[in-house]
Amino acid sequence: MKKIISSIFGILIAVNLCIAEEYHFVSIKGLIEQDVGRIIIPEIYKNLGMTVTIQPVPGKRAQQLATSGKKDGEIMRIFTYGLENPTTIRVPTSYYNLETMAFIKKDSGIVIKSKEDLKKYKLVKVSGVKHTNNITKGMSNVTDIQSTESMMKFLDKGRADVALTNTVDGNLIIKKLGYTQIIPIDKPLAVLDLFTYIHQEHKDLVPKVDAMIKKMKANGEMKALVKKAEAQVIENILK
Repeated sequence: MKKIISSIFGILIAVNLCIAEEYHFVSIKGLIEQDVGRIIIPEIYKNLGMTVTIQPVPGKRAQQLATSGKKDGEIMRIFTYGLENPTTIRVPTSYYNLETMAFIKKDSGIVIKSKEDLKKYKLVKVSGVKHTNNITKGMSNVTDIQSTESMMKFLDKGRADVALTNTVDGNLIIKKLGYTQIIPIDKPLAVLDLFTYIHQEHKDLVPKVDAMIKKMKANGEMKALVKKAEAQVIENILK
């Protein structure tokens, strides 16, 4: 009987360990950089002997799920996300970055040199995205759209003057749509590091994930993974 009890106890421990090693994250759907992150993050956790599932949802929903603890965290957000959402912990080392870029129609005569210039125009951005939320904070001339593709169509129809998104995200979508009349401005309005966030319930994970990101960046694995992930995402979008 003791052997049976011991065996059952051992099985229960093993099951609990397996459950503890699987984590469930969210990402923002409809953004190219998030698609890249959905490839990178599982590889980071795989190197730690853990598995991750990632559910793409709208930006505001992603924030609610991550900050409430219904999910274990978010795969990719900017630095200020952690300041605004104290129930999530930023893994200190970034693993990717983005540019906040303004897209306009050719020959529109629109001139944007800084974020202050945005106040002059009708803007459109993807809902729930922090870097474009931050750069348009306090502005009333902003329309929220659910995806970059819908946003560029909105701009193309003349319903907005300027579309705001990550440079890579915007360029890929206008290429996919075959738009030649929409272009980025000369320089990005901001360049931002991207971090993964973990709910405070799993704060013990933070130093482990941080150490792995540092290791992968130091040995070149992260650079190679980013390049591979970007190529995969681009191929999928342009099919």
